[in-house]
Amino acid sequence: MNCYRKIAILYIEVRMPKTKVVIYQENSDKVPLLKWMAGLSDKAQNKCYALIERLAENGNDLRRPTCDYLDRNIWELRARSGNVHYRILYAFVGRNVVLLSNGCSKEKRVPKEELDRAVLNLKKYLQRPKTHTYKGVW
Repeated sequence: MNCYRKIAILYIEVRMPKTKVVIYQENSDKVPLLKWMAGLSDKAQNKCYALIERLAENGNDLRRPTCDYLDRNIWELRARSGNVHYRILYAFVGRNVVLLSNGCSKEKRVPKEELDRAVLNLKKYLQRPKTHTYKGVW
């Protein structure tokens, strides 16, 4: 007589809460990232919004080739259309992500000026988060 054992495997999927995405704004209520994105083609805009959504879903688990660590706590989201490389620079602040700056170039590297701007924007954001958080709909 054959004896069979029934083994129950309980699989529980534990998902981290969705990362909150915050967009940096200047003191003057200007939002450089959204202004830059408004000037992109529809195809490029869609790619950028899709990347932001993936970042919100995956947070710090997102890896290359979608994103990469640059320097001084700054990361980049990476999109490409033809020979143009679209970059959105961001930083993690607690569980949140702050989208700080942007770049669009034919080079494969983020220009130093853009990285410096993102570092400065992060510093401003950390000093006064409420002032530098975009509250509108995007």
